[in-house]
Amino acid sequence: MSRLQQAFEKNFTDGLEVGAGLSVFSRDGEVISICGGFCDAARAVPWHDETMVLIWSATKGVSAACTLHAMQEAGADLQTRVADFWPEFSQSGKGLLTLGHVLSHSAGLCTLDDDSANILHRDSVVRAIEKQAPLLTVEAGPAYGPRVFGFILDEILRRLSGGEALADYWRRVFAEPLGIDLWIGLPANQNDRVATILPPRAGKPAAGGELFARAFIDPGSLTRRAFSNLRGIPWVSAMNAPEIRAVSLPSMGGIASAQALAKFYAILASGGTWAGRTYFKKKTMEWMSTRLAQGFDPVLQCELSFSAGFMMDPLDGGGQKIRSLFGPSASAFGHPGAGGSLGFADPEQRIGFAYVMNQMESGVLPDERCTALVRALYATD
Repeated sequence: MSRLQQAFEKNFTDGLEVGAGLSVFSRDGEVISICGGFCDAARAVPWHDETMVLIWSATKGVSAACTLHAMQEAGADLQTRVADFWPEFSQSGKGLLTLGHVLSHSAGLCTLDDDSANILHRDSVVRAIEKQAPLLTVEAGPAYGPRVFGFILDEILRRLSGGEALADYWRRVFAEPLGIDLWIGLPANQNDRVATILPPRAGKPAAGGELFARAFIDPGSLTRRAFSNLRGIPWVSAMNAPEIRAVSLPSMGGIASAQALAKFYAILASGGTWAGRTYFKKKTMEWMSTRLAQGFDPVLQCELSFSAGFMMDPLDGGGQKIRSLFGPSASAFGHPGAGGSLGFADPEQRIGFAYVMNQMESGVLPDERCTALVRALYATD
């Protein structure tokens, strides 16, 4: 693993990191964990193995896994219509949308027209989702929902599980039994373990992110609307406030250590079985690793591919990867987070990978800081 250590250290040598953690788990446990740098902009508090940090949209993979687990327990599948158990969802032409459509970001619900919905008030967002008409057809392909997606999953899980919130479901079913140090809604007594998230430095957009950067500054673009439609969190640094960390935000509010995220994905990479207990059935695991939608995403402004709740590397017409964010395996799946964090499962190698950091980058997907680590993980002499 010397290549991985060297690649990790190079990010600090090149001045790209403030603090970061990287971890790889297999079904036998921790393979390697590395950390370095500092938890704060002043570089006064060292980063330790147990340091946690905001992982932004990498939370979506955890939320999707909870939703899929609730689906399998309730006997629902990807063809089940959402309105069958959430009748209010059928408003404005959404009656035929299925769980598969929603989970693969193909339901046309990437943003909301109701600009009064507040991200810190769940009910206001859920009511707006119920009234919202799809902005795109299912046939249009994926349109990523950076903020709305988590609220949809949370309500689906509540309806399927008899009212249990997604954050509570995560703690009860996975986090506490498995000892996974990841929270969706952080208790006050954990705040001193969390690194401060730092906004992206000024400069040119990362390579490949030019289209996204232009769309993001266009007030009328779907990109800008999707990333700014829910009021309540005015700027990135607001996410460091303890009262914001305490809110359950299943799309973007997860706080975790690198080991926690890697262990979670190692469970998925191991067929959903861990320490002799099966958490996911074979069919559910197939939903995670089967591409349901692919195309040019009008929100993230790049080619994307989604399984049921997870991102996968898109394939070309010959079945070859056109991007290797998740390593060489065609069946690998996971989710990045804004600013550069990443977690994924590789079912072929049966490993889970996680990289978390506090200095955000400006790209739409993790850039060379993270992808160099993934390449080093799979490098052979």
